Amino acid sequence: MRPPFIEQTARAKVQAAQDAWNTRNPEKVSLAYTEDSEWRNRDLFINGREEIRAFLAQKWATELDYKLKKELWAFTENRIAVRFEYEWRNEAGQWFRSYGNEMWEFDREGLMRKRYASINDTRIGEQDRRI
Repeated sequence: MRPPFIEQTARAKVQAAQDAWNTRNPEKVSLAYTEDSEWRNRDLFINGREEIRAFLAQKWATELDYKLKKELWAFTENRIAVRFEYEWRNEAGQWFRSYGNEMWEFDREGLMRKRYASINDTRIGEQDRRI
């Protein structure tokens, strides 16, 4: 899906991102971003596909049983905003739900060139999981 986005294509782009991230495959996920993509993820600044791959590999090595749900919040011609939540556990077995918002900007080919994510974590019990 390439910009300019309409509601249908924006929703499809969000669903495709959710599906890709839920594979927990850094190589596959990284291909959705431009070679020089700029990220802010929490307090980290990540630049380029190689750094994205490395970040995602480390993320999914420590955020075990990761499962993500994204929802379209708003869109314009080449930008999409989403809210999301995901659940994961650490090596000790403590479960978390992470909440956040992302702002995305795409190039003409539909690759994401900017991703800004604000994320907060909440400890949850295993019985409180909902994703």
